[in-house]
Amino acid sequence: MTRIAASSKKSPPPAGPYSPSARIGRIVAGAGQGGFTADGELLPGVAAQTRQALENLIANLEANGAAEQDIISVRVFLTEPSQFAEMNGAYQEVFSAPYPARTTVYVGLPKGMLVEIDALAVIGDDGGAE
Repeated sequence: MTRIAASSKKSPPPAGPYSPSARIGRIVAGAGQGGFTADGELLPGVAAQTRQALENLIANLEANGAAEQDIISVRVFLTEPSQFAEMNGAYQEVFSAPYPARTTVYVGLPKGMLVEIDALAVIGDDGGAE
């Protein structure tokens, strides 16, 4: 099978040699996204960065045929444990039950970034949500 790369103009361009989303067959992986707008502005606060990171992530998955409902797994990387509740509140504004599986870990990120989020989606045979 061939790997198919895609990106959305709704999110910032990649900061390195990677694809914002990559698809093989029905599996679509979304690269980690931060709270940057399409023009490169980093939003203030973990809630705003979480919402923007998820918007960027979903836009890049959609560019490769996946929808929010196709997401089966999400990984959230936070810089501060004290910001978990605020991140979780913003996350819940985007996803609804049944929620994707999720892992949250605490890491160091580039200056100013409070959160980075990636995801894995599986699309239906028709190329979209089942």
